[in-house]
Amino acid sequence: MMKRVGWLLGALLVFESAAAAGMGGTTTKFVGGTLLIKLDTEGTSSITDENDFVFVYKGGKLAIPYLRITALEYGNRVGRQMGLASINPVGWFSRKRTNFLTVSYKDADGGQQAAVFELGRDIVKRTVSHLEARTGCKVKYDDEEARRSVRGTSREHQAGLSARGPSSLP
Repeated sequence: MMKRVGWLLGALLVFESAAAAGMGGTTTKFVGGTLLIKLDTEGTSSITDENDFVFVYKGGKLAIPYLRITALEYGNRVGRQMGLASINPVGWFSRKRTNFLTVSYKDADGGQQAAVFELGRDIVKRTVSHLEARTGCKVKYDDEEARRSVRGTSREHQAGLSARGPSSLP
């Protein structure tokens, strides 16, 4: 009986640690905007298309031409992960960071549209930097912490630019 309780508590610790990490990997989630896509729809975003920022989800595909993007905004929110924190000491100190990217653009009819995406932690820097370079729109960051999470400190950013050269995007 004690072994089962030990295994159960161990599984809860692992589950809580994974949940506290936030949305992971390369997942992208549509969380709002003017489009007729169901809220919290998960999919994948791609910056590899030569002409479009692409979001592929179950039941559809959204392609936003880089040339039609009019504004980019990025922010991250840090919140406490409550879930199992009361029984898991690791959970008492865990934080969940969510990364939000807002893409404003003109549709084919010239109407203003917006899409808000939650980006997985592994694709934030690459996606935001690539969109800024491809669109020519300067990203508006919610605050200094959001800017640092994408660009690093100004010293790190300058070191990265000089190490890679002026044009480092694929």
